[in-house]
This record gives sequence, C-alpha cells and structure tokens, in this order.
Amino acid sequence: MKAIRLIISGGGTGGHIYPALAIASQIKKEDKDTAILFVGAKGKMEMEKVPKAGFQIKGVWISGFQRSLSIQNLLFPFKLVVSLIQSYIIIRRFKPNLVVGTGGFASGPVLKISQWLNIPTVIQEQNSYPGVTNKLLSKKVHTICVAFEGMEDYFPADKIKITGNPIRSNICGHEFPQKAREFFGLNPNKKTLAIIGGSLGARRINELIAKKLDFIQSFELQILWQCGELYFDQYKEMVKDGVVIHPFIYEMHQFYSAADFIISRAGAGSLSELFNAGKPLLIIPSPNVTANHQYQNAVALEKKGAAIFIEEKNLETDFEAVFNKFVSDTNLQKSMHKELKRQARPEAAQSIVKEINALL
Repeated sequence: MKAIRLIISGGGTGGHIYPALAIASQIKKEDKDTAILFVGAKGKMEMEKVPKAGFQIKGVWISGFQRSLSIQNLLFPFKLVVSLIQSYIIIRRFKPNLVVGTGGFASGPVLKISQWLNIPTVIQEQNSYPGVTNKLLSKKVHTICVAFEGMEDYFPADKIKITGNPIRSNICGHEFPQKAREFFGLNPNKKTLAIIGGSLGARRINELIAKKLDFIQSFELQILWQCGELYFDQYKEMVKDGVVIHPFIYEMHQFYSAADFIISRAGAGSLSELFNAGKPLLIIPSPNVTANHQYQNAVALEKKGAAIFIEEKNLETDFEAVFNKFVSDTNLQKSMHKELKRQARPEAAQSIVKEINALL
C-alpha cells in the first residue's frame, strides 16, 4: 500500500503556523510513513519555522490585501494569479491525497486549486470569527475543524467538527505550582499574577503593568511578567523582590503552573493553551489584528463566563476596578476555572487527524 501524501498550508502568523505543525506532528506520530509537504507564503515566518520543525516547505508569491490604500494592492491580482499557477504546479508534482488549510494567505490558492482538482480538503479555523480565506473556502471544503461553538453563523453546519485548536503537548498535565514558582525564583507559597503579551510582547500591556505595579502588589501578589524580546531592555530595571521579568519564556508549562491569575492577549493559539491551564483570566485583546479577531474571541469568552476583558482604549478608566474584582471575587474565579476547563480540548490534534483519516 502506498504511503499517504498530505499538503498542509497556512501561515503569516504563529496562530496559523503552530496549529499546522501540531497537526503534522500528530500525523507523523500515528503514521511515520506519511509524506507531508507544507506550502507557505514567500517571505513569511512559516518559511523559517517549518524547516526548523523538520518539515519540507514550498513558497508561493502571495500576500494579503491591505485595508488601507497601498501600492501593494495593485499587485494583489497579479500575485494571486501567479500563486494559483505555483500552487497548481506544486500539487501536480506532489500528488497529495488530501490538503489541509490552517488559514492565512498561502492556504487560499493551495486549497482553491485542490478543490478544482477534486482533492479532499480540510480547513482548521482557530478563531471565533473566521478569517476571509477560510470563509471563502468553506463552501467547497469537505470538513471544517473549529475551536469555538456557534460557528454555524459563518460555515455550513453539516461540515463543522468541534475539535479545538492543537496545542504544544507539554502544556497539558503539569500542575506543580510551588515547584514552578521556585523555577522562576519566586516565593513558592505566594499567589502569583502571570502576564504574557505574545512572544514579541505587547507595548500597551507592558506600559499598564509598569504603571500599576504598586497597585497590583497591594493585593499581596507576586508578578511573573513576560514582557517580550522587544521590550526587555526597557523594563528589566523594574525587577525587584516579588517581580520577575523575562523577555521570552520557553517553559510555558512552568509559566501556567506558577500562575494563580493570568493577564493575556486573546490570540487563538494562546487561548487554547489558557483553556487547558484553567487559571482565572483577564484578557486585553490586541486591536491591531485582522478582522479584530482578538476582540471577537474575548467577547465570546466573557459571554460564557470563561474570562473578563478590557479593551485597550478603556484601560486607564477601567483597569483598577476590574482587576480588584478579578483577584477578589472567588465565585468569579471558580466559574472561570470551570468554564475554561470545559472549553479545553487537549486532544485537539488527535481529533483533527481523526477527521483527516475519515476522509482518506
């Protein structure tokens, strides 16, 4: 029997790339003989991240349509045509049995050509409000794997499978808070607020924490703060007793274990890890993302009682009152923990691969 051949396409941001890599790793775990080829957008981060993870990748010449007036928009139709041709050549040469798209510019032409060639296709949507590419592809795709309930508003209901977002395997199953706090040089017995704004950091969150440090510590909290690579030199002088600052944290299982409360952005990948962590969650969504995804994610979670959120524009007026409730209301904390854990899907990668195998 011939080995299965799969193309996985998606990228532009970590939110599209890391789920794609998690799916590929799970496929290889279940059948090491499966041949996998990634297709990404030339010049984007997937062209570096995917080979580092041990997978082959081909690039197509595609980029997004700018929402503002831009000379790049004049090139868009030409880039799209070239990318469709490049995708056709890649697919004809590789001969995949199935194609998976995880969103982002590159997945558009690859999945569209696959649909024209009658190759089975699967898309995986990370957000509660889907991107343009996945919405356009959904009419002819075979299976749509989603992380949030209520996606029938955007996708054909009969194609939807609620699988969750794939996460790093070491996030699950670690809960030794005292050891984790010691790992970061914190007091093992003191309640801890953990702050994360993404790998590069979040300027507005960093400014807020720096300004409100004394206020936060007045609640007898110690602080574990990932400020991001871009901001570490600016904030490293604020390290003191009960305040630990890192530019980047690789040991995220330790980070989640150490935390009693978490302040975070609302990227879909981060949220999927936060569901599994189950710690009371205050979200400050980034306003600088396509289609305002993070705000939509935050609204969806607050409606379910899984988190509370503050928009950046309201931080000055609302933060102290919201934070006070966040760390003082034990009933709120219990309900958040319960609802976050209900949303958690640690077996997401296995569930998505099961759907892929069903089509194969």
